[in-house]
Amino acid sequence: MDIFAQERDRLLSSTARTLGIACASVSLLALVYPGVTQPTHLLGVVPLVLLQIVALVLVGRTGSRVWVLVGLATGMTATVVALLPADGPTSPSLATAVIPLAGGATAAFTIVLTSSRLRIVTAAVAFVVAVVLVSIASGSFFTFPVAATALGWVLVFLTGVWLGRSVPLAARRIYSIGNAHRAERQASETEAQRRQGARLLHDTVLATLTLLAHSGFGVTPQALQAQAAEDARLLRHLRLGGTPQPQASGDYSLETVEESPLGQTLESVKQRFGRMGLEVSWHGTGQVLLPTHVLDAFLLALAECLENVRRHAGVTEAHVTIIHDDDMVRAMVTDAGVGFDLTGVSEERLGFKESVVGRLREVGGSARLFSSPGAGTTVVLEAPR
Repeated sequence: MDIFAQERDRLLSSTARTLGIACASVSLLALVYPGVTQPTHLLGVVPLVLLQIVALVLVGRTGSRVWVLVGLATGMTATVVALLPADGPTSPSLATAVIPLAGGATAAFTIVLTSSRLRIVTAAVAFVVAVVLVSIASGSFFTFPVAATALGWVLVFLTGVWLGRSVPLAARRIYSIGNAHRAERQASETEAQRRQGARLLHDTVLATLTLLAHSGFGVTPQALQAQAAEDARLLRHLRLGGTPQPQASGDYSLETVEESPLGQTLESVKQRFGRMGLEVSWHGTGQVLLPTHVLDAFLLALAECLENVRRHAGVTEAHVTIIHDDDMVRAMVTDAGVGFDLTGVSEERLGFKESVVGRLREVGGSARLFSSPGAGTTVVLEAPR
C-alpha cells in the first residue's frame, strides 16, 4: 500500500470516529432526557451505545475491519432495543432520539468501507439490514425514523466516497508540486555550480593548458611547472570537498607549501558533511603539518568514514578526535548509531577495505574498526607525519 492509500485510510478512520462519537453522544443525551423513555429501558440501551463508542475509538486508531463489524452490529442492536420499549408503541420523542444513533453513529462505520469493492458490498448489506431493522422496530416501512435513517446512511457513505477519492488526488498533486520545486532548485544549484566551476577552470587549469598549447611562450619552464603544480593542488582540494573562494579574478586562496596544515583542511571536510546533514564535532589537535600525499590519503579515508556514518549509522552527528606525536597523527571517528556485527561483513565488500585501509597503507598508515549492534562504531585512522 502506497503512502497515499495509507493517508486516505487514516483520514477515513479518524472521520468515522469523530462523526460516530458525536452522533452517538447526541443520541445518548436525548435518550437520557427525562420523559423520553423509562429508566429501566435505558439499562439495555446505554451499555450498547457505550460499546459502540469504544468500537469507534478503536476504528479511528487502527482502522480494523473487525471493530467495524462489531460497531455495526452493536449499533443496530442498540437501535432495535431503543425502538422497542416495554411499555407500548414508540413515542415520537423516542424515535427522534434514536435517529442520530441509527442514521449517524452506526452509518459512520461505512466511511471506512468505501476503499474497495468488497467493503462497498459490506456497506450495502449493512444499510439494507439497518433499514429493515428500523422499519420492523417502528412497525412500518413508511415512517420518519426509517426515512431519516436511510438518508443518514446515504449521506455518510457519499461523504466517505468523496474523501476517499479526493484525498489521494490532492496528495498526489501536492507531491508533484514538491517534486517540481525540488527539481527546479536542484537545476538552479547545478547551474550555479557549473558557472562557478567554469570560472574556476578558466582562471586556473585552462590558463595552464593554453600556455602548454603555445609551448609556454613567454613563460619560463619553472613558472609553468609551478603553475601546473598549483592547478593540481586545486584539484586535490576540490576532491576533498573544499570550496576555494576567489579573492580576485584568477587569484584563489590555496596553500602552495609542500606540507599543509591539517586543521585548515579538516574544516572543509566538516563544512562538506554539514551541508549534507551530518554535524561533525572536532576534538583534539588544531594544527598538524603533513606532507601533501599523506594529507590527501588521510583526509580521503576520514571522509569515507564520515560518509559511512551518514549513510548507515542512522544518526546526524559524528565526533572526530585528532591526536598526534612526533611520528604519527591519529583520528578517531565515533558515532552513537546502530552499529553492526563485524563478523557478518562480507570480505567481498571493498568500500572500507580499499577506500580507508588500502589508501592509508599506501602512505604507511593503518586503520582499525570497532563496532557492535546497538553500540555505535569507532574507527581509528593512523598516518605517518
